[in-house]
Amino acid sequence: MATVRDTTYDLLRALGLTTVFGNPGSTEEPFLKDFPADFRYVHALQEASAMAMADGYAQATGRPAHVNLHTAPGFGNGMGNLVTAWHNRTPLIVTAGQQTREMLLIEPRLANPRAVELAHPYVKWAHEPARAQDIPAAFMRAYASAVQPPTGPVFLSLPMDDWDRPADPPPQVRTVATRIAPDPDRLRGFAATLAASRAPALVLGAAVDRADAWPVAVALAERLAAPVWAAPAPERAVFPEDHPHFRGVLPYAIGPLAEALRGHDTVLVVGAPVFRYYPHVPGDYLPDDARLLHVTDDPDEAARAPVGESLLGDAGLTMAGLVELLPPTDRSPPPAREAPAPAGSADPPSADALFTALAGQWPADGVLVQESPSNLAALRRRLRIGRPRSYFTMASGGLGFGLPAAVGIALAERDSGRGRPVVTVIGDGSFHYSVQALWTAAQLGLPLAVVVPVNRQYAILKAFAELKHTPGVPALDLPGLDVTAVARGYGCAAEVVESLDGLGPALATALAADRPTVLPVPISTDVPRIL
Repeated sequence: MATVRDTTYDLLRALGLTTVFGNPGSTEEPFLKDFPADFRYVHALQEASAMAMADGYAQATGRPAHVNLHTAPGFGNGMGNLVTAWHNRTPLIVTAGQQTREMLLIEPRLANPRAVELAHPYVKWAHEPARAQDIPAAFMRAYASAVQPPTGPVFLSLPMDDWDRPADPPPQVRTVATRIAPDPDRLRGFAATLAASRAPALVLGAAVDRADAWPVAVALAERLAAPVWAAPAPERAVFPEDHPHFRGVLPYAIGPLAEALRGHDTVLVVGAPVFRYYPHVPGDYLPDDARLLHVTDDPDEAARAPVGESLLGDAGLTMAGLVELLPPTDRSPPPAREAPAPAGSADPPSADALFTALAGQWPADGVLVQESPSNLAALRRRLRIGRPRSYFTMASGGLGFGLPAAVGIALAERDSGRGRPVVTVIGDGSFHYSVQALWTAAQLGLPLAVVVPVNRQYAILKAFAELKHTPGVPALDLPGLDVTAVARGYGCAAEVVESLDGLGPALATALAADRPTVLPVPISTDVPRIL
């Protein structure tokens, strides 16, 4: 008779979940024993890294990923990046071992007495099966929940003595709808408002990239003759940034955002929250007399928007419907965005100078993963993304995602056969949150290039301190960190880029290597402005 473990592995095969990300713990060993030869275990040295690797892999493949964690302590380690997966809308199936059922009543060591509660509110569904025989069906439900819009992580707590129990008949492998079509009447109303608009503006969010909807976004922008902004703090690139309609990323504060949209009477927001704000800079949500139309596949996102009228629907399907309904316009296209001023030269170089040099060496099909908060504005000014699925970061604002996510993305590029080069830009503060991810990349032989702007400080926090008038905050400097020595200790190549003239050759060598390469680049310690 088949066991629960046998039936579960068969189901995982059928669902295409044969890669497992994790850091093994005692409560998971009964699941992992005699690990099947057709499965792969991606070994992270800490649970937070495992979570972010799975997140990056799922985003890059466009399919759910499975991450297997230890009981309460290990799951707790991973929760920071679970928050990021939730905000990134990443379909993850997160499982954690649980203590033996026979001992749960007395709460032994490594029991998780409130496993389901611990996962909330950052999962779509959390469950600990009442019977061992329910585990395979729980996996099927978890998969169906994770992939339906709005996509996101789910959680299963699995007692360690369940796996050898006799199984019930296997659950049916089911398919579910993964896109929501907009209501036709409301769609026509949105189209009529846009057609009558004097000066519409288009604001796009990460759902446009997740829906592979760049072409229809371009068609809509051109049909409307409207400028295009990325919504504040986007976790994906949303539109070809070299297109003449593109204006950049909106500021993520209330007053400055409304000011950026001044002059527009209709603002169409597709696939983003309305809006993602931080810090608090008060003001009106919109310019006077402006009307906001919001397209999202998430009812909660629509409900919490402080202004606007909402339409539930997939970003790509909704924009395609609008293009069909909108008549040609006699408005003139918006003027092209001004190029940024030259970066200038200094020693050490500014962040703008570094990213100007990086843009000059950027591979045509490169994928950028970034976690350098203080340098983000400079990076987005200087390096413009021109292809879909080419930019990834954290929607949550929490550090420790970027480096392991880049490992997952690089692995997905290899597994998919696309082989696109992956470059991650990680601040020297962020670098140390999940630095152990380098070991996994080295063990997998991934040609990941890790560019580390080194300013030896938490510059983003110094910038917030200036904005909020909070002098004297401790622990904002980072002396005594040797990025090169740390990288080599994890099995990576490493080279300090002392001059920007050497960045191109160093980057080319890194992307042709058979292991990750860490490239620290000393930059100016000038503190950037938040807004």
